[in-house]
Amino acid sequence: MSTALDTRRSAEAAAATAPKAATAPKGLLLVVLTATFMTSLDVFVVNVAVPSLQADLGAGPAAVQWVMAGFSLALAAGLVTAGRLGDRYGRRRVFALGLALFTLASAACGLAPTAGALVGSRVVQGLAAALMGPQVLAILRTAFSGAAQARAFARYGLTMGVGAVFGQLIGGLLIRADLLGLGWRSCFLINLPIGLAALALVRRCLPESRAPQRPGLDPVGVLLVTIGLTALVLPLIQGPGLDWPLWTGLCLAASLVLLTAFAVHQHRTTRATRATRATRTTRTTTHIGDAAPLVDTRLFRSRAFSAGLLAQLAFWLGQASFFLVLALHLQFGRGLDALGAGLVFTAIGLGYLITSNTTHLVTARLGEPRTITVGGLLMAAGLGLLALAAYGAADGSVWWLAPGLFVDGLGMGLVIAPVTTVALAAVEPQLAGSAAGVVATAQQVGGAVGIALIGLVYYGAGDATAAFGRSVTALAVLELVLVGLVRLLPSTAGRSQGPGRG
Repeated sequence: MSTALDTRRSAEAAAATAPKAATAPKGLLLVVLTATFMTSLDVFVVNVAVPSLQADLGAGPAAVQWVMAGFSLALAAGLVTAGRLGDRYGRRRVFALGLALFTLASAACGLAPTAGALVGSRVVQGLAAALMGPQVLAILRTAFSGAAQARAFARYGLTMGVGAVFGQLIGGLLIRADLLGLGWRSCFLINLPIGLAALALVRRCLPESRAPQRPGLDPVGVLLVTIGLTALVLPLIQGPGLDWPLWTGLCLAASLVLLTAFAVHQHRTTRATRATRATRTTRTTTHIGDAAPLVDTRLFRSRAFSAGLLAQLAFWLGQASFFLVLALHLQFGRGLDALGAGLVFTAIGLGYLITSNTTHLVTARLGEPRTITVGGLLMAAGLGLLALAAYGAADGSVWWLAPGLFVDGLGMGLVIAPVTTVALAAVEPQLAGSAAGVVATAQQVGGAVGIALIGLVYYGAGDATAAFGRSVTALAVLELVLVGLVRLLPSTAGRSQGPGRG
């Protein structure tokens, strides 16, 4: 009886602390999606900047690798904890802190006098992005409902895709323009005016929301998940370039032990927290700051969340690795410069823009599972066309790749927002931050694992044509796996009439 009473009060408190769709300020989406765009852009734009920053700073191969790896490692390791920080201290407050830190770190990157300073600034950038990422997802989950929520997540997917697809083109244009003689530094300094403008709007445009009971942080959980994710992601990033030395295998084994211990600890903490709250019968006896799990394991009782998380992981296994092998093929296999390669990426961008702008209309009619299925099949078809073009027109124009890229972009636009929405739609508002941290972590870990696995396929081939052809064939199979995983979702999941269905 007391458990039911506690659950009802939690729901009521969550409703009171979460902003409503009807009252969400018009600028809310602009602010949170600006941060999303900057984060997505900075993951990919650095690829273009590497040659010129290497020459300017005299950076060796190890330093250059850490310019890219430091950001991704810090981002992946901090997401779960950041999600809980938003639940406790307020999502607007933690988001604003992350945005301010990201803007300062971007300035430090752009002004870095040495390679070491640049690496350190990139790590801080990654930590700042980790603070923002889960807050964005949680704010979208709690600030909107029904069709408005579907539109909001569609815009989120559009923003992420634009940053990823056009990141290389934007970086190439900035370096070619050489604004004020800044060269590669403009790729980072461009974040300053954007970040400052977004910061100026935070207080006016973002209502504050937090979990009603303001859970205390779990220090043991923070330690286990941070070290465990670092031990997982670090060897995946460094291993392929170092030919997998012994320490990478030891790190992966340690990560399995640490993350298993984290899962067990979270389950026990969830049970202990529920038992403690069940003994309280009045709101006045609820103690703010009681220890609570970083990841409430009740989330995984939802079939929509668990299956949606697997689909999220499968999707992101293929995304970062695809962009990597495509960039390698265009620049090393076809001899294009960064700007030329970026122009080829526009074929994906065109397809992506067409579908991502209308995804919310498709999901309103079909539901998220069927929309993801259609998108996954289109991506598999596009990747199949790329494989045919790679083998059939290896010596022809690079634009033979355009039809496959366009079809793949169409599929991406139909998947990226629904695969996120379906995992979060059934989550209770008071668990939104925790769930968002898990989903965002799945994106980053999926990307790192995908790059490592597809890297084995790519570098194991005999020549550039075979490397690209085999890689996109493997990625096409992965998209079919995504389609199969969608069948695990409940049939009612994601119908855009409101949250909590399925």
